[in-house]
Amino acid sequence: MSKIKILAITFLFVILSNTVLGASYLYNINKDGNKENNIMENNNVNTKDESSISTVANSPEFNFQSQSQILMEPVSGSIIYENNADERLIPASVTKVMTLLLIMEQIDSGKLAYTDKVKCSTKASKMGGSQIWFKENEELTIDEALKAICVVSANDVTVAMAEKIGGTEENFVKMMNDKAKELGMQNTNFMNCHGIDEENHYTCARDIAIMSRELIIKHPDILKYTSIWQDSLRNGEFGLNSTNKLIRYYEGATGLKTGYTSTALYNLSATATRNGTTFLSVVMKAPSSNIRLEETKQLLDYAFSNYENKVLCTENTVIENFKIDKNVTDYAEVIVKDTVSTLIEKGIKNETVENITYNENITAPLKKGDEVGKIEIFDKETNEKLGESKLIVTNEINKSTLIDYLKETFLCFLINNKSIV
Repeated sequence: MSKIKILAITFLFVILSNTVLGASYLYNINKDGNKENNIMENNNVNTKDESSISTVANSPEFNFQSQSQILMEPVSGSIIYENNADERLIPASVTKVMTLLLIMEQIDSGKLAYTDKVKCSTKASKMGGSQIWFKENEELTIDEALKAICVVSANDVTVAMAEKIGGTEENFVKMMNDKAKELGMQNTNFMNCHGIDEENHYTCARDIAIMSRELIIKHPDILKYTSIWQDSLRNGEFGLNSTNKLIRYYEGATGLKTGYTSTALYNLSATATRNGTTFLSVVMKAPSSNIRLEETKQLLDYAFSNYENKVLCTENTVIENFKIDKNVTDYAEVIVKDTVSTLIEKGIKNETVENITYNENITAPLKKGDEVGKIEIFDKETNEKLGESKLIVTNEINKSTLIDYLKETFLCFLINNKSIV
């Protein structure tokens, strides 16, 4: 038989092999049909799922005068301390945490820009309580509006922003309640966007922690505003001084929102960060401003003294590159989508194990960002699942054509022929 005929038969055989047995370019498959890496042991600290909220054992005891409190590490969602955390109380201007959350969602989705303008309506200009005396038809940029809301809790600007986003304040309040349901806030009902006392307007410390966590984790740019101690508006003619004294007097304080009415008394959702670890506390219905601040400091001091947040797996970490079925030319780069972290007691190291599992039947085409599997982290000793993140591909993988298969086959032939020679 001539060399040309042998070459032709070889090409045909390899083409058929690649067509019928395309999965030969794939990874090993486990018994459930998933790709599974060996479990990797390490001595990094353990992690928790970002969406989970668990309570840390051996919570401390405090002798507080406020009605309700909660202390959380927001990245992992771990609850360090809680007391009457589900009791329905009046939040006053802490209500604006949800208002700010919806504003930041609009900004981060591209529907609003910091340079856009908001105009004061007749209704907004007549708001009482904390305000900047926003005049009817006066305009502020969204950047200026956020300063007014975050620093001095301006009710007039808050209503103007609600009207800009929702069309009316009533529509915006519906958006607030819809978001509360989405977040699992089971003891919350909003009647307005600003927090002035109104019948059937209530929330609880746990729900405030939930929406505060959502705000600072998903929209961290808000901290640029909530951490302002002093600023100004109207070309420097109108001064702003923060209602949150922690910003000036507590190390690492970054926010978040105060609230007071004669009925609600003194409320505060507070955030602070030191050495890369953030804690979030909520105090509700304290009898005075000083007690509100003192009890908040006690909660945050306890957290910083005893706990720290550690990162096990960071977002965009490359897991591996591998071939995808129905594509013979490109490698899919697989990365961790979200940072996975955990709350640990200081001085304690927990050994963890990681398990990487891929979805069944991963085939081209794939788009950048497509989910292909997950990474799970377990406590080595207890085998408790501590957290997980999705795995995604960073590059587009197209379906190979017949020409691609021919090229790949020819390259394989040349390599094999060279090795024989």
